[in-house]
Amino acid sequence: MNGDDSRPTRWLDEREREIWLALREFIWEFPAALDRQLQRDSEMSIVEYSVLAVLSECSSARKRAGDLASDLGWERSRLSHLVRRMESKGVVERVHSDLDGRGQDVVLTDAGWAAIRAAAPGHVTFVREAVFDPLTPEEQDVLESMLTRIRARIAADGLWAGAVASAACPPDAPLEEGEPGA
Repeated sequence: MNGDDSRPTRWLDEREREIWLALREFIWEFPAALDRQLQRDSEMSIVEYSVLAVLSECSSARKRAGDLASDLGWERSRLSHLVRRMESKGVVERVHSDLDGRGQDVVLTDAGWAAIRAAAPGHVTFVREAVFDPLTPEEQDVLESMLTRIRARIAADGLWAGAVASAACPPDAPLEEGEPGA
């Protein structure tokens, strides 16, 4: 991973190969399953849901566009194109930032709130049934530990896009418990 070509390649053994293939299939298929569930039940994509969820977690339902892109681990241009499409659906809008007037904030509209509130129960049910119900609490702890360590290793090489997620939601009253955002 460090670009040093003088080290011999450490090939995967048969057990590691089987684990890698199972993980690779999961990595490729699970996001598609999330997308299919949201399309089927809510007529929105996982990326649209992700934007709405992050905004719904901010007490003011708004966030600077750059911070939102950072939170999602996306390039600003990707977010900009998506926000443009979401604006045409009326679920978000861009406004001048309250912080300095130069930047733009992405704001959840009333239609956006309605969309995330309608989509969240089905999405959370899918996540619970697909990820948490098949595992014991102990297995959930192990999964969290493994994912955290893998992510930290990748982040150490500077390859994890969301390595430093922004916590910059404009201050306001906190969300009610149980509000969308998962």
